[in-house]
Amino acid sequence: QVQLVESGGGLVQSGGSLRLSCAAQGFTLDDYDIGWFRHVPNKPREAVSCNSKNGNNTYYADSVKGRFSISRDKNKNTVYLQMNSLKPEDTARYFCATVIYSGTLCVEYKYWGQGTQVTVSS
Repeated sequence: QVQLVESGGGLVQSGGSLRLSCAAQGFTLDDYDIGWFRHVPNKPREAVSCNSKNGNNTYYADSVKGRFSISRDKNKNTVYLQMNSLKPEDTARYFCATVIYSGTLCVEYKYWGQGTQVTVSS
């Protein structure tokens, strides 16, 4: 079965950290550019971070620069999003997706997961 499965979300206090995982099943994640997105009801979906398949290019939304970090583990076929210094405004459902990524353009393409909820209390 071809899918992306996210995990690692939860409830954390402001200033805390979480690490989200996105495991690819049925395909090789390193064959694709990959991105993390977040969505809050009644607001546009936001691209949080994207990473090129060669690892040379990474995008971060201004709202998370210096706090979030995307990484890959080729052996585990998994991409991570390390989130530090979390703020209440980071509360959202986070999901990963294979993307078309160029410069500041990062658009979901082909595969995406169901997401994991992150809630940051003040």
